[in-house]
Amino acid sequence: MAEGRPERADAARNRRAILEATERLLTDNPPEQVSMERIAAAAGVGKGTVFHRFGSRAGLMRELMLERALSLRELVTDGPPPLGPGAAPRERLLAFLDAVVEVVGRNKGLLAALGQAATVPRDAQQDARDHHSVYGFWHGHISTLLAAERPDLDAELLAHVLLGALQSGPIVHLLGQGEGRRLALSLRLLVTGVLET
Repeated sequence: MAEGRPERADAARNRRAILEATERLLTDNPPEQVSMERIAAAAGVGKGTVFHRFGSRAGLMRELMLERALSLRELVTDGPPPLGPGAAPRERLLAFLDAVVEVVGRNKGLLAALGQAATVPRDAQQDARDHHSVYGFWHGHISTLLAAERPDLDAELLAHVLLGALQSGPIVHLLGQGEGRRLALSLRLLVTGVLET
């Protein structure tokens, strides 16, 4: 899409159909079985349309994860409390961590596909921008809420620790086993303990 020009209605429809088909397929199938051909067929578009729009399978997976992360960002900035503005910092923090676990857990196939795509040559600058836009927002939000609740804590480092846990092998495996609720409860216990010490 050219800079400053609105996306055509048919292009927007195709994009939405491709992203929804990808998420459905990743929910029901191992990532290695979700090919561009299957995605195109499920979305009702040609394979060339998928490649033209996203460049590669890795590009499509990154775009889907970014979209999920940006939806969460909108809820945090403009949604109702406790996730959105208006609740106490502790309530917002716990709600946000629950939401992050839900996004990561719901998209476990997507995370696995992104992991597989890590070996594919990519645009390192674009990856850095994408990583910063998601991780940077999540980290900033968590550290701000921690500092508001407990100014004496090293909120910046604690936010890295909490987010780093979500990327560890054992945690990703737990999410793959459908243990998102268990992880969310454990994160709540951990954060509550830190805030009360």
